[in-house]
Amino acid sequence: MEEQPHALLLKFPGTNCDTETARALEVAGFSTEVLPISRVTEESLAPAKLVVLSGGFSYGDYVMAGRLAQLETERKLGDALTRFRDAGGYLLGICNGFQILTKLGLLPDGSLIHNTSERFICRWVKLCKKTNDSPFLKGLPDDFELPIAHAEGRFIAPGNAPEEYLADGRVALTYASDVNGSSAAIAGLSDASGRVLGLMPHPERFLWKSNHYDPDWQSPEGEWGWGYYMFKSIYDTIAA
Repeated sequence: MEEQPHALLLKFPGTNCDTETARALEVAGFSTEVLPISRVTEESLAPAKLVVLSGGFSYGDYVMAGRLAQLETERKLGDALTRFRDAGGYLLGICNGFQILTKLGLLPDGSLIHNTSERFICRWVKLCKKTNDSPFLKGLPDDFELPIAHAEGRFIAPGNAPEEYLADGRVALTYASDVNGSSAAIAGLSDASGRVLGLMPHPERFLWKSNHYDPDWQSPEGEWGWGYYMFKSIYDTIAA
């Protein structure tokens, strides 16, 4: 029997989506470990093919979303996540994890700030896939839905950078409409290697067809929701 690819989930105080994300990864085929940041060392990364930063409110978002998690990750790991990526590893940041990856400099320059509504948004959104090259998205159609739940999900970047990210393929996902004021409607970004993805929507919350708000929604293949296809996409890439 072939060994399962391993996913390591980094947990910060306030992370609240790690259990659901680990379950989604396991359904897709991964073995998983959820490890509090207080116990993480560079050696912790060695068994992993994928490192995941799940959603939630790390350190309560008391300073700004992801900032304290960034500082603690740098204190514990230095630039180990960069070396992990450069050695062929993959990183996925969901919601708060996207904010943390951005602050760590593992994604294109920019920041995620308060929604233009200045309110927490919890709803389903339509998304547009902007690249066919992402190992995280290859099993998804050009347009699909996922739920969001964030107060600081508005992506901004200096000057014309958002449009440049679109032009050079760094934008992985956009919102089909203006959800939170994000520049160029950006909902997800990839790095230059394609091995790092950050997105504000929550794929782990649409793992099964039954998670959809419409009881008549039809999955392409039986019981699965679009989130499953995202986790299965990265599993298929790593397991190939």
